[in-house]
Amino acid sequence: MSIASTPPPAFRRSAPLAHARTHLRPVPDARTWGEVGPLPAVVSEALPVPTLDGTVDYANFDHAASTPALVSVKAAVDSALRTYSSVHRGNGWASRVTSSWYEQARAEVRAFVGAREGDEVVFTRNSTDSFNLLARCLPRDTHVFVFETEHHAALLPWAPKRTHRLPVPGSVGDAAVLLRTALREHPGRHKLVVLAGASNVTGEIWPIRELAAIARRGGARVVLDAAQYAPHRPVDLDDLGVDYLVLSGHKLYAPFGAGVLAGRADWLDAAAPYLAGGGATKAVTTRGVVWQDGAARHEAGSPNVIGAVALAAACHSLRSHAEAIEAHEAALGKRLLDGLAAIDGVETYSLFAADHERVAVATFTVDGVESSLVSAALSAEHGIGVRDGKFCAHLCVDALLDDPYAAASTTAVRASVGLATTAEHVDRLLAAVAELAEHGPRAEYVEGPQGWAPVNDPRALDVARPW
Repeated sequence: MSIASTPPPAFRRSAPLAHARTHLRPVPDARTWGEVGPLPAVVSEALPVPTLDGTVDYANFDHAASTPALVSVKAAVDSALRTYSSVHRGNGWASRVTSSWYEQARAEVRAFVGAREGDEVVFTRNSTDSFNLLARCLPRDTHVFVFETEHHAALLPWAPKRTHRLPVPGSVGDAAVLLRTALREHPGRHKLVVLAGASNVTGEIWPIRELAAIARRGGARVVLDAAQYAPHRPVDLDDLGVDYLVLSGHKLYAPFGAGVLAGRADWLDAAAPYLAGGGATKAVTTRGVVWQDGAARHEAGSPNVIGAVALAAACHSLRSHAEAIEAHEAALGKRLLDGLAAIDGVETYSLFAADHERVAVATFTVDGVESSLVSAALSAEHGIGVRDGKFCAHLCVDALLDDPYAAASTTAVRASVGLATTAEHVDRLLAAVAELAEHGPRAEYVEGPQGWAPVNDPRALDVARPW
């Protein structure tokens, strides 16, 4: 159900400025930022990748999809693997050590998200898993309110009959009006508002505190999708005014299959276990089952202790280097956005405004060149990795690109900065996009089942398996 209380939003895109591919200002090396200290290292630093003309250092602009592992995360995993054993199942020394580290990982994540006394921290597979878990735990009569800007993981898990989709807002004020009106028009005992921390498409930071306050006044709880937010900004359940928070390790430099649902315990403890099995039970008799309370209720089976350790190590590193990370991303993100806006034939997109605060993400199209061809050419000709498509947020991208003055495209390109991105990478991307906008790809490409690929591609794509 869609709720419209304002006219259709007018989406803003950066106006093309003078064509600028040269005279790029020097930027400090991305590894250090003076007084704020060094950045945590990633295992894929200085990764050589093949191009049509040779080999270059991989320019990673796909952090919003998945991040490389931190060196500190790999070290933690290597240590945990040495004593890896069962969790909460045995009394052997290795099992006790593994069980202890699993719960210490939970405590580290609890501190990272600012969990309050009484809040639960449940380990899941990823954000999608976390949202589906919460959806299973809602009281039966809960009304759910979610903006159509949301990633599919946050948009789709809810029961259709009581889910109210709010249109893509054209401004922060519009978002507040839409939410306030929706809550007023749908009274009920139980309500849940789904909010994004940062847009999966544009990287823009949503007015979390403002919208959470509106939700509270309307008698609703709030779940925050922090998957794109937590890698770049501090998260704190109480400070942000939200009841639940979800995040994914694979976007937090811990790609070992762990995610988190953190927040209020009452709905979680009142619901049937997400998975039925060992570890979720207090007792099993011929008369029935008594289920655990707390996180164990929804963590049946042998848990992903290595993923939990990896996620905890990443949270520790990101908290320890928060100032350096923010400075790194702010400088490179501004350079990226300003540079793209200055290229003729390139359109960049925003939900709220071109100057709205965002994490270091830029979504753009190139006039006359399909987005999938843009990403293929950037990879094959320049060793640059970006994402093209609709970014698992189809309704949001469709709304953004529904502009008669924009390039005729149904998909876009997303470039996202992170710890594996350097100043040279940004300059290389800007030069490559400017070249594509002016001259098109250098090579000839053919579209196949896997997308666009260069004709007579010399790159060895059948890389040997790592086992």
